[in-house]
Amino acid sequence: MTFEFTATPNLSQKVSIIPIAANDQLEAELKKIAEITGLSLESFQQDFKADYCEILPLYTKGQKVFLLGLGRKDRTVDIVRAFRTLAHRQKEKLPANVGISFFHVPDTPALPVWVEAAVNGCYLGGYQMGRYKSERKNKPALWSENAGLTLQVAEDQKAACRKAAEKGLQMAKTQWDMMDLVNAPSNKKIPADLANWAMRSGDKNGFRVDIMDMGRIRNIGLHALLAVNQGSANPPMFIVMEYKPEEESESLPRIGLVGKGVTFDTGGLSIKPSTNLHYMKSDMGGAAAVFGTMEMAAKLKLPIHLIGVVPATDNSVDAKSVKPSDVIDSYSGKTIEIIDTDAEGRLILADGIAYILRHYQPEVLIDLATLTGSTVRTLGYHAAAIFTNNDQLYQQLNTVAETTGEMVWRLPLWDAYNDDIKSDVADVRNFSGKPVAGAIGAAKFLEFFTENHPAWAHLDIAGVAFGDSEFSMQKSATAYGIRLLIEYLTKISPAPADTEQA
Repeated sequence: MTFEFTATPNLSQKVSIIPIAANDQLEAELKKIAEITGLSLESFQQDFKADYCEILPLYTKGQKVFLLGLGRKDRTVDIVRAFRTLAHRQKEKLPANVGISFFHVPDTPALPVWVEAAVNGCYLGGYQMGRYKSERKNKPALWSENAGLTLQVAEDQKAACRKAAEKGLQMAKTQWDMMDLVNAPSNKKIPADLANWAMRSGDKNGFRVDIMDMGRIRNIGLHALLAVNQGSANPPMFIVMEYKPEEESESLPRIGLVGKGVTFDTGGLSIKPSTNLHYMKSDMGGAAAVFGTMEMAAKLKLPIHLIGVVPATDNSVDAKSVKPSDVIDSYSGKTIEIIDTDAEGRLILADGIAYILRHYQPEVLIDLATLTGSTVRTLGYHAAAIFTNNDQLYQQLNTVAETTGEMVWRLPLWDAYNDDIKSDVADVRNFSGKPVAGAIGAAKFLEFFTENHPAWAHLDIAGVAFGDSEFSMQKSATAYGIRLLIEYLTKISPAPADTEQA
């Protein structure tokens, strides 16, 4: 997809989209649109209120114009979803070149944000399921190699809007890849496949990737990962990624990310019920968030030092599988009593957390995992649970969550919950055995392996990484976490030298 920019306030494309917010400027903006289109204001004013995702097609001078409602809030997430909805509904009818007009929008510094969101939503709207069908549909015209968008913006906004459009497109491509990865069945994404994806992305985008196979995993003592993998026919992989900008600096923020990479979770010997077992291919949603964030940080050349770790395995049933009551070792040296083999994600995260702390000493550490059904029962499918010991880190993540629409809700890490992970026979147990506070118990378990790190956050994304969408009849991937983390990393990145404040 390519971009053209014009400051001419007309509709030169065969199909154009005009996004409109339901704010105090609505009447004035509709008047401008009436003047440009040559249509009577009254002919569409009573039929269009700019409600969220409201779509009104207009025909003028042989052209088709879509008025697209953004609702009253017109947040970034609302713009993305509105454009995604329109593009998805109309994808078979849209031509290879479409115009998006912002000529009616008052000149504002927020315009590049609108442009980024519009491009991101447009591209995501073309996402197609059915990757493994014997007959696949051809890509619609707007998503073909020669497709393009013509964006109408003010002359002095062209440079900023071009940069924003490119960011929106690159983000959408990464999100698209991560949705493909999470949606893939487990036999098409064994741990080696995750490792291969990381290698390809690292080579293409310029970040270092180190893949540890079974031999190295044994040699360095990633015992918790090995324990989860005992029942699997596919060996585990331990994936370490590192991105630094070309001009390295000791003052760059050093951020560590750990993502749960369970490619399929049967529950092990504590086997899950069959009702939704087929959805357990999505249990590497945390890994996908880390992969996508690493790729986007490198694409955008963010001025940060970013380390991503993904322990990858499936959790299968076999005579060799780890058993409830077993005591296993871990990379940290701490021993773990296994109460429930379905609490496996926290085991591999414990090794990932211990590894990244020992070898990279990140200033901020964030882990992401589709970890507990408890989070889904608490928050449903609208927000991730966030646990952190650092109020500033929470405020930073919550602020960008409000902007991106990838919402978080804070749950406690009070010492009162420490008893849930105390063991009689080992240093810690992986599950309380109680039918309550499951998400909190999992977070307390992970906290045990953080070595009292002063800026750690755990995101339980079980309810938001995989859900209902317009793309599929069943639940499918959302690419949750990538926009959230990239916006967070952008906010904490040092300003370029020429824009720093004294």
